[in-house]
Amino acid sequence: MSQIIGMSATLIILIILAYFGFLMGIAWVTSRNANADSYFLGNKASPWIAVAFGMLGDSLSGVTFISVPGAVGGGKFAYLQLVLGYLVGYFIIAQVLLPLYYRLNLTSIYTYLEQRYGKNAQKTGAFFFILSRTLGAAGRLYLAASVIQLFVFNQMGVPFWVSVTIIILLILAYTYKGGIKTLVWTDTFQSSILLLAVVASVVVIAGKMDLGFGAMISKIAESDYSQVFFWDWAPRSYFWKQFIGGAFIAVVMTGLDQNMMQKNLSCKSLGDAKKNILSFSLVMAIVNLFFLSLGALLWMYADQIGLELPLNAAGKPNTDYLFPTLALNNLGTWAGLLFILGLTAATFSSADSVLTTLTTSCYVDFLGYDKKVVDERKKTNARHLIHAGFAVILLMVILLFQALNSKAIIDTVLTLAGYTYGPLLGLFAFGILTKRKAEDKWVPLICVLAPLLCYLIDMNSINWFGGYQFGYELLILNGLLTFSMLAINRKKLT
Repeated sequence: MSQIIGMSATLIILIILAYFGFLMGIAWVTSRNANADSYFLGNKASPWIAVAFGMLGDSLSGVTFISVPGAVGGGKFAYLQLVLGYLVGYFIIAQVLLPLYYRLNLTSIYTYLEQRYGKNAQKTGAFFFILSRTLGAAGRLYLAASVIQLFVFNQMGVPFWVSVTIIILLILAYTYKGGIKTLVWTDTFQSSILLLAVVASVVVIAGKMDLGFGAMISKIAESDYSQVFFWDWAPRSYFWKQFIGGAFIAVVMTGLDQNMMQKNLSCKSLGDAKKNILSFSLVMAIVNLFFLSLGALLWMYADQIGLELPLNAAGKPNTDYLFPTLALNNLGTWAGLLFILGLTAATFSSADSVLTTLTTSCYVDFLGYDKKVVDERKKTNARHLIHAGFAVILLMVILLFQALNSKAIIDTVLTLAGYTYGPLLGLFAFGILTKRKAEDKWVPLICVLAPLLCYLIDMNSINWFGGYQFGYELLILNGLLTFSMLAINRKKLT
């Protein structure tokens, strides 16, 4: 399983180092004469088309790169229902949230919560963001790094902690000074590599199966894997669960997430930011269709050669290993190269911006350095220290995941991190849709109670609701519970 055919581990390491060398070159060019405004908002001069294209890699993690093609084996093209919902969510972001953020001239979007409710709400929103992004980024980076470790570093005798430490240091090196000003361009480069890897992988696997373009489209369309719409209301794959859930996921995980919004706020104007988010939504839909098509081809080829995947803890084939196994063991050198480049781009473009945006939220929302009257050198030193601190935290959480050595635990952590977006949805919705002001002192308690109630409902939904399973619509319930409790504790807005 771990032996690479057609590519040596040394060659793969050289490819990754060359890749990071290119990123460091971009960082060197973009971070010259960088200041606080460059770090946080790119001097409000980021070209919208670069931001839109760069957000692609920011949205598609290494887990997506590995898992979406593998999930086609059981879920078929059901994931596309979620992606269609994204389009609605991105439209809401462009027409509602971006105008609000630009009107208030925000650096951290959670400053809105301070203006609307008070300091407790701001810190609560920032806390949920920091918690969910730290756990999410660490979990995704761990899972992607584990694949590289299995296929590459284990052969070289390099311990996992060493390889992950090097990865974190490399990410820290090219984000440390330039912040958003650098990330706009490094993510544009990484998104280009990601897109190239997905499209070229489709071409390679189709060639292995002796399929021309037309024959490939027909074979995918005629296969059982291509089913998109599911109308059984009980399972998680039901169309309206996926579609409506997708819309709200886009709103909260992009529009209410500092990590995704900070680059949008670096555009020259609101008009540019709107063009950015709307064009990004269309590109996202197309790229996800490529991912699903790649998954169908990979499964058909695996059936053709009789590939057997290792079993997971539940005794079922581990579909996350489908793409890496075929790319590195069965499809030749080019497929292996494309996989490594694509995985590297998807993993690090989603991880690098996290360090910058976690730093921003801590710097602005918790420490209030943006409002402090202190020497600029002290502010810069504080920013650098926070940035490096989050790199250490990210490394520690990844090593903790590795010590636990259970994918089930990682999945649980990522699921629980997803619960934290519900309170953000309720806080922003109540603030935007009503003219009332909730008691700020009760906001932290409300934002803890809502996810706990959601978890209780989710664990018992099959027994309580006649076999009904919550999917992504649980996020909506989470937000509604937060909204309702805020309404109960409301007072007139002065």
